[in-house]
Parts: sequence; C-alpha cells; structure tokens
Amino acid sequence: MKKLLTFALVATLGINAQAQNKNAKHDLHVKGNCEQCKERIEKAAYGVKGVKVATWDVDTHNLHIVLNETKNNLDAVENAIVAVGHDTNAKRADDKVYENLHSCCLYERDEAEGEHVTETSQKKEEEHSNHQH
Repeated sequence: MKKLLTFALVATLGINAQAQNKNAKHDLHVKGNCEQCKERIEKAAYGVKGVKVATWDVDTHNLHIVLNETKNNLDAVENAIVAVGHDTNAKRADDKVYENLHSCCLYERDEAEGEHVTETSQKKEEEHSNHQH
C-alpha cells in the first residue's frame, strides 16, 4: 500500500511538472499602429517575470511570446499589455489609458470588445433602480 501511494505521488508530481512548460510559445493579437506601439508592447511583456521573448509585428499585430510557465502565465502578460493601453483579443485596455497614448498610437478600437456600459444601458439601470419589485 505504501508503495502504491508513493507511486501515485511521484506520478502526480511528474504530471504537474509537465503541465508547466519552461519554454511555452504563445501568440497574441495585440492592437497598435507603429514602432512606438511596438516598443511599449514589448516592454510591457518583458516586464512580466518569466517572459523570455516578446516580439510584436507592426503589420500583423501578432505578439510572439516565449514564456516560462513555472514563473508566470499568459494572463499576466495580457494584463501588462492592457495596462499600457493596448487591447488584445481577450482583454480591453482602460479607456483613459488608451486615450493617453500618443496620437499616432490610437488604433481603431472594436466596440464589441470588452464590457461596455452605454448611456442607454446606464439610463435603463437608473430607471430600473427607481422602482420596487
């Protein structure tokens, strides 16, 4: 019985070690326009512990990343990128941060991305909160 438990523990540890790749390759679509965007996006990605390679292509908007997943994850990289004003397919940068980008860096934003509260939905919420159920 003791040998069986030891085997199960070793097998579990082996699976966990495999699940975290030290050289995981990822590609993200990151919106931007120019070389200034490239510098900002790559700097943000390299600022995340575990990122070994971060190369953003101005033409394709593809960010190629090599990440040590034992130190961090792709979500942390995306969070760093949106924090400096660039949208990804999965996350949207804060509007105020985006609006503070240099004028040449103001890429076209897709209104379908992220969660948005429109004036109409705000008005409906206010009207709805004024009555009882």
